[in-house]
Parts: sequence; C-alpha cells; structure tokens
Amino acid sequence: MPDSLLELESSRSTILRQFSTLGDLRPGSICAVVRRCGKPGCHCAKPNDAGHDPQVRLTRRVNGKTVAESFPTPAAWRKAQAEIEEYHRLQQLNAELIAVNDKISRLRPVESDEGWTAQEKQRLLRFMRRSPAN
Repeated sequence: MPDSLLELESSRSTILRQFSTLGDLRPGSICAVVRRCGKPGCHCAKPNDAGHDPQVRLTRRVNGKTVAESFPTPAAWRKAQAEIEEYHRLQQLNAELIAVNDKISRLRPVESDEGWTAQEKQRLLRFMRRSPAN
C-alpha cells in the first residue's frame, strides 16, 4: 500500500531536519599504501620484503584528478574518517530526500487539467530549441 501524501511530507520534513545536524564533512577514501623508500641498502629493497609500514592516505578527486593526502598523526586520520563518514551520511540523506520527493510528486494531484494555451506551447517550443539534445 503506498504511503499517503501526508506521511510522505512528514518523512520529507524529518529528512530535511537531519541535514541541519550534519557536521564537518569531506569526500574521499582512506587507504593504506605499503611503500619502498628506494635506498639500495634498505631492507625494503630486498626481494620478498614487505616494505615499510603502511602509509595511511586520503584520496579524493579534485578537478578530475586524484589527489592523495597523508596523515601526520593518528588524530588527523581519525578526524578524516569522521568527516568521510559524515559525507556518506549526506549522500544517504540526499538519496532519501530525492526518493520521498519523487513519491510526493507522483501522488500530488495536478491543480488543473486544462489543455495547453497558445502561449504555453510557444514557451515550450522556445525551451526545446534552447535545450541541448540528449
């Protein structure tokens, strides 16, 4: 059974209130990279050596390019983790808002079922000429 319009509007209000509770956020992913220093005498240069301790980095896209940022301290890493989790929460809230608004749009009745006026037809044609083809 579909949700009623009143219930959907209530859900939308609840979702919108949750946006105001978002904290600091940023996009990206945290990964650990095993590295080799490049010094010929170092243990990491030997075959089958695991290399140095993993370096934890934040990677993200900036203007179409991947940017990596290392964390100087565990506190900086924990801060970035929390910000990324908050970004994922933003994305989830956004998806929920879009879904509930889609349902509301489909359920809300049309105010008038009159036909197109000549002025509306002209406006639609002008709009279609300006819009790029899909």
